[in-house]
Amino acid sequence: MNYKDRLRRAAEIILQSKRVFALTGAGISTESGIPDYRSPGTGLWNKTNPLKKASVSALRKDPAEFYKTTITQWRKFSKAQPNVGHNTLKNMEDKGRILGVITQNIDGLHHKAGSNSVLEVHGHLRTARCIKCEGRVLFEDVIKQLDKGINPPRCSICDGYLRPDVVLFEDAMSDDFIKATKVLSGCDLLLVIGTSLQVYPVATLPQLARRLIIINKMPTSYDNKAAVIFHEGIGKVLSDLERTLK
Repeated sequence: MNYKDRLRRAAEIILQSKRVFALTGAGISTESGIPDYRSPGTGLWNKTNPLKKASVSALRKDPAEFYKTTITQWRKFSKAQPNVGHNTLKNMEDKGRILGVITQNIDGLHHKAGSNSVLEVHGHLRTARCIKCEGRVLFEDVIKQLDKGINPPRCSICDGYLRPDVVLFEDAMSDDFIKATKVLSGCDLLLVIGTSLQVYPVATLPQLARRLIIINKMPTSYDNKAAVIFHEGIGKVLSDLERTLK
């Protein structure tokens, strides 16, 4: 099918479905200036081994080095603004086209866009917690300590070092992931947007939906199971899809 025919078919499926959710990955945020992880030549994980840099072991072994390695990228997250993709999903939720967003991203852009129902299965960068007393602080406080040369950032109560409320490699999955498995169980349709579906266990979530529409520049292992596939730019596809739904 050509592009317009795929848009019409995708719109038909959405309108026929009662329980629709979106699953988003790093690809939806590239138009906000945040590199994704796996695109050839630009993906963050093409340049570094995440198991060595973004794992619980790396944090425990050398928390100061952990922050030194990750903080530049996390600053980009805090300054980034939602793009047309995030805003379109917010509009689709407002109009009842989708029930909510499940995201692998920790950048918080769905919240910034105003989406009401967001499950962040890999956590977020709004807060951090102490590894000793579990006390929580705003992530802004972590940034302030780092700017003052305090690395690793410390808890003001017990002086334990702070860690971000994100799911690192070797961490247990978040409560939001458990919630995602429940809300997706038997759902009519899942819009898979900007994710290569190579990170487990999140890559198992599409199995819970009856039908899939995939919007991702690179092929995924679920392409042969999708009702409609778009390899075009995410912002363009979602905005065109929204117009088609009208």
